[in-house]
Amino acid sequence: MSEIIKDIISEGKYVELKYRVIDVKTGSVLTEVEFPLGYVHGVNTVLAPQVMMELEGKAAGDTIEVPIDCNKLYGPRDESLVITENIHNVPDEYRKVGTAILMENEKGQTKTFTVTRIAGDVIVIDGNNPLCGREVVFKLEILSVRDATEEEMAHGGKLEQGPDIPGAVPLQ
Repeated sequence: MSEIIKDIISEGKYVELKYRVIDVKTGSVLTEVEFPLGYVHGVNTVLAPQVMMELEGKAAGDTIEVPIDCNKLYGPRDESLVITENIHNVPDEYRKVGTAILMENEKGQTKTFTVTRIAGDVIVIDGNNPLCGREVVFKLEILSVRDATEEEMAHGGKLEQGPDIPGAVPLQ
């Protein structure tokens, strides 16, 4: 009886997986991918380096959990990056929780802030990474592992065929 040899995750393998990020303290799911995430292992880094290292050597069908202390990854929360403002001083297009706002300081450096709360006439905009100050677990389900094609190696992932739009000029 022959044993089926599974492809394992290593450099140059095309990997598809699903994952959830779970807050250790509350048990709530902070992030969950709706569609499988595909990438070429060792060519591009799509998740935290610690998570990518833990995927090494795993195979399709495996489920792993990787605890992450986000203080080490993103640093501690910086309350100076939290802005509380009167909602009437904020343009209408930014008045929705979850909206990302790219801001620039006097030195020309940019940083993404997120609208985190709206209560009455007050809006809170936070420049901290949403995982800052948390301990989380990445729960990953590996769906498939195979050799990447040359095109996938060059692009770091699967090349998706776009819609056929009459009259559109293809990208070169």
